[in-house]
Amino acid sequence: MKKISLIAILLSGILFLENCKKDTVVATSTSTSLMIANIKDSTWYTDTVTSTLTYNSAAKTKTFTCEGTAFNKRITISLTKSTSINSSGFPLGTYTVDATPNLQLAYLTPQKNSAGNVVYTPNGVVAPGSGTVVVTAIDSVKNQITGTFSFTTLVNNYDTSGNIISVTVSGISGGGFNKVPYTFTAK
Repeated sequence: MKKISLIAILLSGILFLENCKKDTVVATSTSTSLMIANIKDSTWYTDTVTSTLTYNSAAKTKTFTCEGTAFNKRITISLTKSTSINSSGFPLGTYTVDATPNLQLAYLTPQKNSAGNVVYTPNGVVAPGSGTVVVTAIDSVKNQITGTFSFTTLVNNYDTSGNIISVTVSGISGGGFNKVPYTFTAK
């Protein structure tokens, strides 16, 4: 009789604990924007995206450039890869900012120049190792490219004597470009 009571208590305890679990809410969202990112913990998505893929026959390179603009913010990607193939495709893979100019990422904001015109200027620099682009899919028939990106920019703030007094960090994370149409040219 004690065994049956013990088993009944254990089963009711397990059922009680099972019913006390908190619900986990899992949500997914999708965007119809061609380019999206989190800039300084705020969601940013583009209203304008332009991109090109250029084959340079003299240098035997392909350069993919993509620029998205919205809400007085602009993100640019320039990715160069060595190849001897003159086609509208691009190699899939992960590319990291290093000491070469092969991958350049920029976060730009509008500022007035010396002539009083508003121009987009880089909001800091992207140091080697602090930025990545992953090209995940390319459709060389429709000329569309898909991938992800993330990077961090640093701005050194100086006092009147030229000493660094602070550093402003801008984190761009969770970035993506989805089936962005590009124009292919060869020169």
